Order: sequence, then structure tokens, then C-alpha cells
Amino acid sequence: MHRVFQAKVPHTDWSSSFSFDQPHRVGLATLEGCNFRMIRSILYICYMRYSPEHKFETHQKIVKDASRRVRAEGLNGAAVAAVMRDTGLTHGGFYKHFESKDDLLVESLSEAFREFSNTLVRAAEQSPPGEAWKTIVKTYLRPELCDHPERGCPLAALAPELARVDKRMKPQIVSQLVNYKSRMVPFMPGRRTVDKERAFFAIFSTMIGAIEIARMLPDPAIREKVLGSARDFLLRSF
Repeated sequence: MHRVFQAKVPHTDWSSSFSFDQPHRVGLATLEGCNFRMIRSILYICYMRYSPEHKFETHQKIVKDASRRVRAEGLNGAAVAAVMRDTGLTHGGFYKHFESKDDLLVESLSEAFREFSNTLVRAAEQSPPGEAWKTIVKTYLRPELCDHPERGCPLAALAPELARVDKRMKPQIVSQLVNYKSRMVPFMPGRRTVDKERAFFAIFSTMIGAIEIARMLPDPAIREKVLGSARDFLLRSF
């Protein structure tokens, strides 16, 4: 039999459905059950907030935000404090996810290449046979992607800056370029791999330059003329 608490409660008119004239008897089992449920709820919330799964999701959110910020604002625009603020975290939380700003930069570039190459691969795979590379050209040179660098090719947004990064980062950046090329080459025109690689360098160098020049121009009509000229030239050249 459970011990009980007894408390005299003065009579009130709060509700006629309750009688406060008699001592209230509350079982310890009831209190203990409430406490257990409360503790269990608190522990569940803490687990969901700080579990490995939550940390992974937060990490991915930071990287994705940074990948778009660097394409839109440049490498110096991706300030740690701004990226953490965008993801709802404090500046101090940065070192729970990355050892340095360079680590964040490398991961954000990897995400940018992955995201944009996925866009091009999806477009190529949905194209008619033999038209994949043409679809890639048309997709890459779309005015919408030119107007929104945060969704476009990281090379068109960052090539001059990437050429000046610290030498310690160069191998990691080159690795990203090699992966990017390996995903695009299968869709390029040509029978032999060497022909496809040659086409890749010619096509992407032209498109990157066209995007960079178009983004310098304030007039949308002139931007479209630059993009259209590059597109027509490439489609006639292979």
C-alpha cells in the first residue's frame, strides 16, 4: 500500500465538480509516474537535439548554406559568423563541426560541385540519345543560372579566386575538379575517351567564360546575347 500525502485545502468556489473540504490523498506512485514521464521527455528532447543524427543534419545544413554563400559572395563572403547565423547556431558552435575555416570551405566547394553536377546529369539523362552534351550546354547557359550564381557552376563563380587560394588547399580543389570532369566526360561528344575529354575542356572553358562575362553586364538583353552567342557557337562546333 502506498504512503500518501495529506493536505488541507481551503474551500473555494472554483468548481462545483471538486470538493475541497476533505483531505486530498495523492499516491506516491502517481507522482513518481509523472516525474518519470517528465524525465523521459526531457531526455528524449536532449537526445534528439544532440544525437549523432542531429549533428549530421546540422553539419549538412551548414555545408549547404556555405556552398551557396561562397558562390554568391565569393570565398571571403562566407564568413564563419554569417554561415553559423544563417543556420541558427552561434559562432562558438563552429568548432564542433569543422577544425578550421579552410575545412568548411573545402566541404562547401565539394557540395557546390556535387549539387550543380547533379543538375547537369539529370538534364543529360533525360535528353534524347546523342543529345546529352547539347542539353548540358543549354542548361548551363540558361539566363536563370547566370542571374543566380548561388545555384550555378562554382567554376563560373569562383575560378579566379580558386586560382589564388593557399597552396595547401590546391590538391583538394584539384580533386574536386577531377571528380567534376569525370561526371561530365561520359556525356561529351566524341567516340574515344580522349576526344570526350578534349570536348569537355573546350565546351566548359567556353561556357565558364561566357557566364563570367555575362554577369559583368547590367543589361539583361546584352547578357542574353552573350549567353546565346556562346550556346549557338558550341552547338555548331561539335
